[in-house]
Amino acid sequence: MINSSLLTKLSNKKIGVLYGGTSSEREISIKSGKAILSVLDKLKLNVCGIDVDKDIVKEIREKKINLAYLALHGNLGEDGTIQGMLEMLGIPYTGCGVLASSISMNKDISKKLFKHTGILTPDWKTLMRFDSIPEIKIYPVVVKPVSQGSTIGVSIVKEASKLADAVKKALKYDDDVLIEQFIGGKEITVGIIDGKALPIVEIIPKGHFYDFESKYQKNGSEYIIPAKIPKKSYKVAQNNAEKLYDILRCKGVCRFDMIIDLNDRVWVLENNTIPGMTETSLIPYAAKSLSYSFEDLVLKILESAL
Repeated sequence: MINSSLLTKLSNKKIGVLYGGTSSEREISIKSGKAILSVLDKLKLNVCGIDVDKDIVKEIREKKINLAYLALHGNLGEDGTIQGMLEMLGIPYTGCGVLASSISMNKDISKKLFKHTGILTPDWKTLMRFDSIPEIKIYPVVVKPVSQGSTIGVSIVKEASKLADAVKKALKYDDDVLIEQFIGGKEITVGIIDGKALPIVEIIPKGHFYDFESKYQKNGSEYIIPAKIPKKSYKVAQNNAEKLYDILRCKGVCRFDMIIDLNDRVWVLENNTIPGMTETSLIPYAAKSLSYSFEDLVLKILESAL
């Protein structure tokens, strides 16, 4: 049910939906932004779309927005950069702040925090652009850019002879590369709204793993909600997500990607601070199971900016 009192609070606001950006996730961000824009427009709120591919400060000032709805994915949108700029301009925005955004975007730093708190995360090594490729004793490994999303630049490497090519691929998208222990098992994602875990979604990709095509191509993956995993693992996954949301000082909506291994242990991979927001994205899918309509969810996230 639409929150009428929230709509009243928003009635005197000029809302700017920021989408697009310059990262490799630009096209996905545009889809998220336009879906959000459509909802807010139907609710007759004073809203405009801003494609962050131009002089963003100038456009924000010209459009005189006083509240920003962030639908930016990837670098410059999900890493604390745009959040810091909006704070300098004195404009409230949806979702996580500078600290939570920057830590979550950097997989090396966030994994160090996961490990420090006693939460399982796969072992890893970090490789900078001009470093020598380290000797890896156990395969397979997952090679990925340190600060990138949507599994862009990610490879699963099963033998040493393929490692250099995978590193080269990841370096196209970032200056730092993560070489991470591969954990076989069920892929799950745990959405969080205002610190409370949503029902867990199990992901069954049609390809070899949950890559870009599996995420965004029609019928690229199958999704099961609630995830068919043991009750104990289910509870651990939700508890871990809630704990990390709090430790990272997150706000609004986040999504933690995890693996349940063959021994039912829960491994945390990463946190997404601005998850996809099309009507077929995973957060709306999980929220729908709790009777949140897409409109309800969009407004709930917008409320985090007030």
